[in-house]
Amino acid sequence: MLIRRAAVPLLALLLVATGGPAAAVERPDRRGPATVTFTGTGWGHGVGLSQYGARNRANAGQTYRQIVQAYYPGARWGRAAGAVRVRLDADTTKDVQVLAMKGLKVQEVGKRAQRRLPAKVRGKQVQRWRIVPVGQRSKVQQKAKGGWHTWKTLRAEAQFTAGGRPITLVTPAGRAAYRGALRSTHRNTVNVVPLEAYLRGLVPNEVPATWPAHAVRAQAVAARTYAAYERRDHRGDYYDTCDTDACQVYSGYDGEHARSNAAVRATARRVLTYGGALAFTQFSASNGGYSVAGRVHGEPVPYLPAQPDPFDNGVPGDPWSETVSAADITRNWAGMGDLVSIQVTARDGNGPYGGRATDVTVTGTNFTRTVGGDTFRSWLGLRSTLFQIT
Repeated sequence: MLIRRAAVPLLALLLVATGGPAAAVERPDRRGPATVTFTGTGWGHGVGLSQYGARNRANAGQTYRQIVQAYYPGARWGRAAGAVRVRLDADTTKDVQVLAMKGLKVQEVGKRAQRRLPAKVRGKQVQRWRIVPVGQRSKVQQKAKGGWHTWKTLRAEAQFTAGGRPITLVTPAGRAAYRGALRSTHRNTVNVVPLEAYLRGLVPNEVPATWPAHAVRAQAVAARTYAAYERRDHRGDYYDTCDTDACQVYSGYDGEHARSNAAVRATARRVLTYGGALAFTQFSASNGGYSVAGRVHGEPVPYLPAQPDPFDNGVPGDPWSETVSAADITRNWAGMGDLVSIQVTARDGNGPYGGRATDVTVTGTNFTRTVGGDTFRSWLGLRSTLFQIT
């Protein structure tokens, strides 16, 4: 739901945009171009559900069940509930600071007892509360007029709750409200929130809530399953997932939208399984017309196949184009020198341009190196590996 200079004349440059073996290069003495332009289609890794493909399928009359079964063939239906622990990366402070509100309570993690936080302390209206970790203990502090003052010291990690009402978290990036509990743990802020409430603050960040209802519902199923899978995979950690595009983009109560909330309700608790276990339901914006085979812990899985997708014709504005400086390319290898040539030396054979780039060979004035397509894309911030060099 989230990247450069005019070219100079080519001197001794070999610039090849197609696959095949790399040409032999003997320590060239001349530089190549100042910039290189990549043209491509699709956005993201291309594994699993395509969000733009799902939108087009919904517009064509497919239901969310048909959509998810098309992108995760062989997966079966299951149910999931409970809470999810979301690390809030926007809060870069050691404490957990919230605005004072009616019904706010604090409790030690792992214990049922809760302490109601007073609206006034020594006759002064409390404006904010915070939890400050001190070793294994937690200082609960209040701020009225003036500075911070310790109200209680608890013997363990602690969290704020408000009986299900949203709590406003104060961070260096600003203020944001969250359902559930706001926990101080491992010097990080973690939102412990019911899975369905988590989806309400997530889905409209991954796809527009105003998209066709069944496309948004398909996203809700994929996101719920992904979160439940991550929760199972991180049982020994202090959090299950994060709130950025490194996990799934989550903005809490402030990010909710009525139409995506309706999609969450319409698919309540529904997840996908395979072989009796939760499926790893990866998704991306667009596969460019051909999905990529996915793996789980390094092993291929049948429900994430490489297959043509006639409903995905890219994102608006495709084909995209990105011009990158030669220096941005060669800086990934110390001592490579100036760029002489760059070529895609291997493709997967699926989709436009002969398929996704799986190997890219870069030649500098000092040596030549080959890198995987996914790594190369990440280095340069390209939208996908479905590209050609133009």
